[in-house]
Amino acid sequence: MEAAPAKDAKENSLASPREVKRVIVDRNLCIGAGSCVVAAPTVFELNGENKAVIKQQGGVKNSGPAEREVLEDQAIPYETLLAAAQSCPTKAIIIVDEQGTQIYP
Repeated sequence: MEAAPAKDAKENSLASPREVKRVIVDRNLCIGAGSCVVAAPTVFELNGENKAVIKQQGGVKNSGPAEREVLEDQAIPYETLLAAAQSCPTKAIIIVDEQGTQIYP
């Protein structure tokens, strides 16, 4: 019987939920596709320049970096944030964990 192929470290890190510390939108990469808004509408929206921005407490909306504790929706699950980042065709959404390690992309 053959052993199952080993997963690489990045694939393993994506498979297990981790604590998201920071979310960033790279405005230079964002093309305004809006897939992040569809995946996580309580965290992302498109601004007047058709760029994704992060909804933060107090009505602040910018490309971040935004710490998890200032997100308008602090209860959003890790999987939803990851799905939003993965849905971006240009990989403009960056997710960083509590250790400062970039989870995605």
